[in-house]
Amino acid sequence: MAKKEPGKVETIAAELRGKIERSAPGFGPGDKLPSVADLQAAHGIAFQTARDVFRALERDGLAFTQQGRGSFVSPFIGKLTRDGVGRYQPSARSEGGARGAFEAELNRLGLVYKPVATDIGRARPPKDVATAFGLHHSAKAVYRSRAMRAGRDVSSSDEGFVVQLATSWFPLDIAADTRLEKQDTGPGGSKSRLADLGFAQRRIRESIEARFPTEAEAEALSIPDDRQVYELVHQASTEDGRVVEVAVHVMPVTIWRFSYTWELDAE
Repeated sequence: MAKKEPGKVETIAAELRGKIERSAPGFGPGDKLPSVADLQAAHGIAFQTARDVFRALERDGLAFTQQGRGSFVSPFIGKLTRDGVGRYQPSARSEGGARGAFEAELNRLGLVYKPVATDIGRARPPKDVATAFGLHHSAKAVYRSRAMRAGRDVSSSDEGFVVQLATSWFPLDIAADTRLEKQDTGPGGSKSRLADLGFAQRRIRESIEARFPTEAEAEALSIPDDRQVYELVHQASTEDGRVVEVAVHVMPVTIWRFSYTWELDAE
């Protein structure tokens, strides 16, 4: 039986994929890719076929498209590894003056944290967050919400690339009128400030599931809405069991992997 020849989409996508993987001129991290019209003219293909080529690259995590600007090579070829255990140790999350675990982890990966303004306020938290805090359904909590960016260039003109969305919640009676409501939480980030307030975290539980993003999440992450994301729910409590932080992270599956290492008791 004759071997089926790959279709035009697969053939052209494979050609572009090869150029991206070897960082050919014009196909390095962050470079702008040819337009749909350019791809049509170069390969004599239909408009939808050219669109499907870009979609194939996006599904592989090799490209992203921004409305009105075109398609670009992903700044991160390969995956970022999130150390689910070591990243929250006090020495790790403040390493090099980092403002928390995310910035410190990027530094260790050879990337650059690109800070943007954090949306900070007080609001009624989602039901599961209120339950974790033991709050009445009408009670408010402090939130910190941000689109977290990473880049490869320390240049201030490089805005970086959104690699995750995160919203953290804190009980109002702990966080109100403290540095947790300021843009800069200082070295070690919010966890260190909670420790300063007498609420050091001693136990962390994380749950992870894969799902499709909402329209707003897909737009913020510059991904197609049919590319899955991880939703990671981070819950941290004190020695006496009080939950003092709940954070929800939304992370593209094509960018992130998770790593966990722990010791077992001797048999």
